[in-house]
Amino acid sequence: MSTTAVPVLPCVDPEALRDFYTALGFECVGYQVRPYLYLAFTRDGADVHFGRFARDADDTGICLLLVDDVAAEHAAFKAAMKGLLGKVPASGEPRLTRFRPGASRFTLVDPSGNQLLIIQKDEPEFEYGGGKELSGLAKALDNARILSGFKGDDAAAYRALTSALRRPKDGDTDADRALALAFLLELAPAAGRGADVPGLVGELRALPVTAAELEAAVATAAEPGALRALLAGED
Repeated sequence: MSTTAVPVLPCVDPEALRDFYTALGFECVGYQVRPYLYLAFTRDGADVHFGRFARDADDTGICLLLVDDVAAEHAAFKAAMKGLLGKVPASGEPRLTRFRPGASRFTLVDPSGNQLLIIQKDEPEFEYGGGKELSGLAKALDNARILSGFKGDDAAAYRALTSALRRPKDGDTDADRALALAFLLELAPAAGRGADVPGLVGELRALPVTAAELEAAVATAAEPGALRALLAGED
């Protein structure tokens, strides 16, 4: 005998939710607004339902989806959102969080503010504060990655990494600094620190690293092409 659990989330605009989820590849298997609200969607064996109108803007829910290939899921949702909206919003509702190479989870926020947290089924364990086997900037980078990717707190990740750069440790290399600055450039807009971007670009350009080391840092970004263009001074 098996048991299935189905999340039932709040809804702001039923039509907007139906358009959003069907565009993302979900099948709408139930839709009614009278005598009471109920929407039901399914995709690849995962069911997401909506059973009432949201009481206010803070009345939202969270649903975890465990998947076999998290990178492929992010690519599919990104393409679908771009097709629906003409862009992939990183703020507001709906939105899709960044996906860095090697990441094991991301968050999709629907038009009602509900979060779908999509996680790789075999996601490795992690330690807040950074891996115990690491030190210096490498540990700070790991901590920032966890704060941003797992906790969803880009501002905390930005603060932690900025602090680590200001307090260098023995063993930190310019290649490590390049990785940290590249990550800060990615975090800055989401952390509300967009004004810091020109200074960070200048610092990264000025580092005495090889072309290969700089490219290795750029390649860790969720959007390497955008970071390359930024460093090249392109609009």
